[in-house]
Amino acid sequence: MRTPLLTELPPEEGVWLEIATATQRLTVWRGREVEWSCEVSTGANGTGEEEGSGATPLGWHTIRAAIGAGNPPGTVYRGRRPTGEVFSEALAAEHPGRDWILTRILWLSGLEPGRNRGGKVDSQRRYIYLHGTPPSEPMGVARSHGCIRVRDSELLALFEIAMPGTPVWIHD
Repeated sequence: MRTPLLTELPPEEGVWLEIATATQRLTVWRGREVEWSCEVSTGANGTGEEEGSGATPLGWHTIRAAIGAGNPPGTVYRGRRPTGEVFSEALAAEHPGRDWILTRILWLSGLEPGRNRGGKVDSQRRYIYLHGTPPSEPMGVARSHGCIRVRDSELLALFEIAMPGTPVWIHD
């Protein structure tokens, strides 16, 4: 899928994602029709693009890479690579406070130079992802370190339809 120019967004056809930080919801659109929606968890530090802020960046992005195809649900990632672990409550007890990145990763790249692309506001260099999270983590509450946390079941469905190049609009 060709990444549309900013003047073409939102796309009139094809899949694109909307993430509303104010309502903590992700909506999957096909053109101008809603396909489905789910709760997510965005940055506990609110919205913002600055590197090191722990905030979720706003604006238009694209999915740069889809990571984890074929791995079992609950696969644990560090540095975008599987650790060989699968999440369990016992593993969580061994590593309290760990920021779990589970199941799949959809890595975002900003499309707006100076806002979320380039310099100290680059979403890709900030490693902003949509990723899985433990079942014990609440959805609908801003608690991440800037990424967008998604329940495994919804993330697996998203992974099948939101390919690299899929536009993503994050707003508050």
